[in-house]
Amino acid sequence: MKLAGKVVVVTGAGSGLGQALTLELLRRGARVAAVDLREEGLRETQAQAGSLAPGLSLHPLDVTDKARVLALPEEVEEAHGRVDGLINNAGIIQPFKRLLDLDEAAMERVMRVNFYGTLHMTRAFLPRLLKRPEAHLVNVSSMGAFVPVPGQAVYGASKAAVMLLTEALWAELQGTSVRVTLALPGAMRTGIAQHSGVEAPGAEGAKVPVLEPQAAARILLDAVERDAFRVLLGRDARTMDLLHRLSPLLAARIIGRRMAHLLG
Repeated sequence: MKLAGKVVVVTGAGSGLGQALTLELLRRGARVAAVDLREEGLRETQAQAGSLAPGLSLHPLDVTDKARVLALPEEVEEAHGRVDGLINNAGIIQPFKRLLDLDEAAMERVMRVNFYGTLHMTRAFLPRLLKRPEAHLVNVSSMGAFVPVPGQAVYGASKAAVMLLTEALWAELQGTSVRVTLALPGAMRTGIAQHSGVEAPGAEGAKVPVLEPQAAARILLDAVERDAFRVLLGRDARTMDLLHRLSPLLAARIIGRRMAHLLG
């Protein structure tokens, strides 16, 4: 699906990858309904859009609020007349703790935002997308969906759920006008820890390649325009994907050693 002239909804659009996707979509001639929990983040995205800002609408919204999510498609259609694409990007990480040290509220919050937020947004918009002559659904999962990152067991489980949901949707939607892309980012400079209210202990000492969100946005949107099934964002994601295919045990050991600092 070529993005010029299309209307795309982006969640988590107030910072990081979501902001970069929003700005890149506008540059490619799309219109964007930008969704984020933080209105100040959306205003910053609008400011960065500059002369392209007229193609942008702002929708402060908590993706865990099912009632608000169900009302959003009508809001987007009022602003833009239709919707052609949805990028479920909003997500948070958990505190860097072992499973038994996590409190129940933290575990539930991660699942509500990462999995149920994606699920409810998809169910809200998919009926509209199916009516379009061509449409696209993108779900942003994580490298942590297939290799265990120390201190991120529940986060990884939530992103693994997003991964399998997306693959299932790809299969279900064959023969329709809706194409589906699964995005699997590795380490990215997004500020996700800060926006999740989480400290990443010793993260500055990690020797891992970090992808800039602007580069990730270009790679992901190129994948959308060629209707790719799956896109790995970052050298670390590509490397670990290959290793995991060869030996899940070896991949887990390498990640465990390289990122052990995250547990202090």
